[in-house]
Amino acid sequence: MKNIILCSIAFAFLFTACNQKTKEAEKTNSETTKSSSELYACSMHPEVTGKKGEACSKCGMELTEPVSQATKTTPSTVVETKSETVVTTSKSSFSINEIVSNYLKLKNALVKDDSKGAANASKTLYATLNSLNSNSLDAKSKKEYLDIADDAKEHAEHIGDNPGKIEHQREHFAMLSKDINDLIKTFGTTQKLYQDYCPMYDEGKSGYWISETKEIKNPYYGSQMLTCGSVKKTF
Repeated sequence: MKNIILCSIAFAFLFTACNQKTKEAEKTNSETTKSSSELYACSMHPEVTGKKGEACSKCGMELTEPVSQATKTTPSTVVETKSETVVTTSKSSFSINEIVSNYLKLKNALVKDDSKGAANASKTLYATLNSLNSNSLDAKSKKEYLDIADDAKEHAEHIGDNPGKIEHQREHFAMLSKDINDLIKTFGTTQKLYQDYCPMYDEGKSGYWISETKEIKNPYYGSQMLTCGSVKKTF
C-alpha cells in the first residue's frame, strides 16, 4: 500500500513537470514565430523593410526600426484602447526632397552670378513650398513644417521678384538657407548634403548655405571669391 502511494506521488510530480515544460516550449515557439514575422525599416529610408539586421538596399545601414504591417501599407495606424481610439500618423509619406532640389538650383544660380536664373529658381521653390501636402504629418509636425515654410516662402518671394538685384537676392538667400537647414534637421532628406560657411559674408553672422557637393562654391560672392568658405556639417 505504501509503495502504491509513493508511485502515485512520483507520477503526479512527473506529470506536472512535463506539462510545465510543454507550456514553456509552446511559449518559446510562439515568441520565435512572432520575432521572425516582424519587419524592420532603415532609419534613413523607411520605405525599405526586411528582417532585423539586414542591410538597407539603398544605403547599406542595418534595418533597426520596428515596422508593423499596418504602418507599412497605410500612412495612418489606428490603436485600439479600452477607453478610446487613438490615431497616429506616419511621416514616411512626407518628403522635402523637391524643396531641397529647388533650393540647390537657386544656390547654383547665385554661384554663377546669374540673378535672373536665381529669380526663376526661387519662383519654382515658392510654388513647391506652397503646394507640398503636409496632411500626412501629425499636428505637431505639421505646425513645425508650416512655420518654417511660411518664413521660407517670404524669402523665396523676395528673390523671385528681384531679378537684376543680386545683392538683395543674396541677403534673402542667407535667411532662406537657415529655413532649409531647419527643414532638413526636422524632416530629413535622402540626399547627402553639406552645410557650408563663409566667414567673410555679413561679418560672419549669416554666411551659411546648403550644398550637394563637398567642393566649396560660394553663392554669396560667386566669381569674386568662389572658393571662400568651409564645410561645417554633413547631413
